[in-house]
Amino acid sequence: MRKVFDQAYYERFYRNPGTRAVTPAGAARQAQFIAAYLRYLDISVKRVLDIGCGTGLALRALQRAIPRALCTGVEFSDYLCERYGWEQGSVVDWRGPAPYDLVICNDVLTYLDDANCARALRNLSHLTCGALFLGVLTSEDEGAYDPERTDPLQHRRALRWYRNRLAQNFANVGGGLYLRRPLQVTVWALDKLEPTGRTA
Repeated sequence: MRKVFDQAYYERFYRNPGTRAVTPAGAARQAQFIAAYLRYLDISVKRVLDIGCGTGLALRALQRAIPRALCTGVEFSDYLCERYGWEQGSVVDWRGPAPYDLVICNDVLTYLDDANCARALRNLSHLTCGALFLGVLTSEDEGAYDPERTDPLQHRRALRWYRNRLAQNFANVGGGLYLRRPLQVTVWALDKLEPTGRTA
């Protein structure tokens, strides 16, 4: 497991165009999709949390896509907190003053062992009152990603491991979006992706 998220790590995976995992254009498309899907579902977003926000690429894109929302960035890295002024904390146990309408957690959970990852998923349910956007590589993604742009020091857990735990508190509505249970909006059964094929 990687213990130090220092400047060299972020230069490789965030800033170098030849090795970075996400481009500004990709972050903008992701933010526009999330904002559009939540508008379609008629979910109001006033408070956004990006936990594990990195250099803030996704958070800034979301601020442009949802300009009236108050956006908060939380980051584990000492280096990033000092450079960007993020609030320091871990997805495992950080708590805000109140749950958020939208929580973003991108490429964070694979750095945790199983026990802490399970704790983090429970914590995400406490942090979220509306929607969670979760980006995470699983063992089923092997061969689908560029190894030059992906940190090899990550856990690749099975898809079912995540889905079974997420289903306890969230409904999977596709595209990386999960709605907090009990649902406050109508989502048709065919639009939900359940781990055992059951409907919620």
